[in-house]
Order: sequence, then structure tokens, then C-alpha cells
Amino acid sequence: MKNNKKLTKKIIAGKYKGKTLILPSKTTTRSSKAIVLESFFNTLQFDIVDAVFVEVFSGSGSIGLEALSRGAKKIYFMEKDKDALRVLKQNIALTDPSSCEVISGDSFVTINEVISRLTRNKEDAYIYIDPPFSIREGMEDIYEKMIALIKKLPQERVRMIIIEHMSSLKIPQNIGSYSTLKTKKFGKTSLTYLQSENME
Repeated sequence: MKNNKKLTKKIIAGKYKGKTLILPSKTTTRSSKAIVLESFFNTLQFDIVDAVFVEVFSGSGSIGLEALSRGAKKIYFMEKDKDALRVLKQNIALTDPSSCEVISGDSFVTINEVISRLTRNKEDAYIYIDPPFSIREGMEDIYEKMIALIKKLPQERVRMIIIEHMSSLKIPQNIGSYSTLKTKKFGKTSLTYLQSENME
């Protein structure tokens, strides 16, 4: 018998604490572990308040909506998978849709649109990048494309870049005008933080 039970996770803290988010199918997206989320938000803590946040490869939007719950003023979500987009919009509806913008399509292309919006609004943002792991079929060059994407990001629009990635991947010390601040490992998943010299 097929198990139709929906996968879910709860917002951990803040204004929307306890809200249950739906997760898309595991075949299309991979949800960030609670321990990774907790470490990330412990690192940023009060910096996230009134900040702009971009979640690249959003999936369910759990990172961006957690940021919104903890006081971020605006979230840009980027996702191309149709099922994930449907779930993402349902999850946004549980919080504050007026503070959220969804940019659908290939993140490697739509990043230009996000940069344009940040520039037009004179915003600088935290950019959270959680690409599909490169072991997935068709994703073998995902990390090369991600590094090219980071190089495109204008320093004046970026407060910090955070990459959630396979622990086996070594992120270069320098990517364009950004330097690695630190990497934290959580088993098979790691978080690497990058910043430009201008933001230190």
C-alpha cells in the first residue's frame, strides 16, 4: 500500500514558531537538517532582524521562512521545480506573503533578476545557497555552476553568502571577491560562510 503521508517540518523559533511546513517530494528536493538550521540561526542571531534574505534553491522555503519568523524583513525565494513551487507558495501563505517574493525558474538564470531587484531597492542581502548534492543524476556540474553564480554577485548587494553543501566538497578559500570565513561540518552536510572584504 502506498504511503501518502506528507513530509513536514515545523518553524523552530520566532513569530511563526510551531507552524507546520509541508516538504516537497524527497525525489526533487532535500530538506536541511534541524541541527544545520539551528547552527546557522545561532550564528546569525540578531543580524537577521530587519535583514533581506535570499534563499537560492528554496524547496519548501524552510530556511527563508525561519528567517522571516526570526525578524527578517523580506525574503526572496528561488525555485524551478513545479511541485516544490506549489508547496513553497502554500507554506508562504501560513506566514506573511507580503514580505515574500518568489522567483520561479532556473536559479542560475534568475539570479540576474534577483540582483536587479536588490539593486533597484538598494538592498543588501544574506544569500543562502543550498544546491542539490552533486551525486544526484544530472547534477554533476552543480558546484562549478554555483561558484560561477557566486562570482556574479555584486559585493554591494551581499552581506554574506552561506553555502550548504556536501562535506566532501572543499569550497575554495576565495571565490571572486568573496573569502571563506569558516566552515562548520554536520556529518555529511557542511555550512560554509563567505564574505567580501568590504563587509568585514
